[in-house]
Amino acid sequence: MNSLITISIEQGLIFAVLAMGVFITYKILDFPDLTVEGSFPLGAFAFAKFVTLGIEPFTSTILAFFVGVVAGAVTYWLHIRMRIAAILAGILTMTLLYSVNLRINGKANIPLYNDPSVFDYGNELVVLLIIVFIIKILMDKFLKTEIGYLLVATGDNESVVKGLGVDSNRYKLLGLTLSNGLVAVSGALMGQSQGFSDINMGTSIIVSGLASIIIGDTILKSVTKIKGTTRAILGAISYKLIGGLAIDLGFAPTDLKAISAVIVIVFIGYNNLPFLKLKRREE
Repeated sequence: MNSLITISIEQGLIFAVLAMGVFITYKILDFPDLTVEGSFPLGAFAFAKFVTLGIEPFTSTILAFFVGVVAGAVTYWLHIRMRIAAILAGILTMTLLYSVNLRINGKANIPLYNDPSVFDYGNELVVLLIIVFIIKILMDKFLKTEIGYLLVATGDNESVVKGLGVDSNRYKLLGLTLSNGLVAVSGALMGQSQGFSDINMGTSIIVSGLASIIIGDTILKSVTKIKGTTRAILGAISYKLIGGLAIDLGFAPTDLKAISAVIVIVFIGYNNLPFLKLKRREE
């Protein structure tokens, strides 16, 4: 049981990076970005390519971030420049990335057991805690800058940003690229953790990201001073712990996708209960 909890927390920390990426598009920009289903495995495949070329694993993980940035830029270009609906732009980029991921290394599954990883530098849980903490601090500091405030304002009320004489599209580009860069880092960490990169590892990953955010918002809704990044991190860990508990109770690993969907349904349904909505209005 203890090993299951440890593994669930480790997986939760990897998903925390994913959740912080999805937080930018889903919570800040209110942008339904499905690119993440392609940029998650993209990060893993990019890492595999860089590390097999002899590049140090931390550097390979950072490079995976910039590859994810390109994926977000493609979605931006399709949505803003080609005037394609947001959700369709993400789906098209995701579809393109499926072939790109296969092209990067020439096959659908890349073993990484014999290659160096960031976890060679210490205990996996400790390394992940440090990485997640650094990303969270950097994100929180960024969101307090003028550019960060304008990014948030673009999601809250785009017309106000335009009224300031600022091109709001620049901040959409920033949000999409930063989001998919973080998602790619999460994918790179997942590949290193499980010892391989697989073409299907991004399937339904958007559900995991949204579940993490929804769970974090639900369990911490009464605590207003906690930052969105912290909610995303705690939500991701809680999400993986719930999944680990389900496995411990006898569910098969093949049931995890269904369990993920049920978790999202339960938490969204709970938030939409009439008496809770009435309570919020009274507050």
